[in-house]
Amino acid sequence: MVKVPGMGRGVIVAVVGVDGAGKSTQAKGLAGRLSLAGAPATYLENAGGRPFWNRLARAVGRRDGVHLFGRRGYPVLEAAVRWVALARAVAVTRLTGGVGVMDRWTWCQYVIMRARGDRGVRLVRAAYALFPRPDLICFLAISPELAQRRVLDRGIDTEELAHLTALDAGYRALPEFGGFTMIDGSADPTTVAADLDRAVATVTGTR
Repeated sequence: MVKVPGMGRGVIVAVVGVDGAGKSTQAKGLAGRLSLAGAPATYLENAGGRPFWNRLARAVGRRDGVHLFGRRGYPVLEAAVRWVALARAVAVTRLTGGVGVMDRWTWCQYVIMRARGDRGVRLVRAAYALFPRPDLICFLAISPELAQRRVLDRGIDTEELAHLTALDAGYRALPEFGGFTMIDGSADPTTVAADLDRAVATVTGTR
């Protein structure tokens, strides 16, 4: 087994970016490669449940989750779901002492709320303040246009170009953005994976 710096408390790696950047695919692959390299890793999702809420809304005759729960209720629900996912991720990582590869992190909630024009971002930041900063934050940089094409190609949901543009701008406007490790998410998946591996090696010591 590879000895990972800080493994006694676990290592948290967060993969962030706009929808369509490849976060989930790359985070899952990264966790698998780390485990094969001898650094036990767990893929941990931090989704807000939008596809589920949208399906539920349509089942009862509403347009989407926002229409079902309201402009104020939906962000509260989404933030609560993500809070639970984050708490689970931190607990799993700390208890196992391995590498927790997180698909999204706290900033993703702040950015999406600002892009939608939701209120309460400060309250959500306060509620999320207890979560530690990940040991590494990888931002998958991709143009909103390419991100939209990828979202449409996967056929699960859709995204407006204006919304993706707002999300990208929101990430780049974060006070913490300067501390993110930039990864070219528009490159082919193999290249993105290799870039992620090199970045993660700086905090895990893996090769």
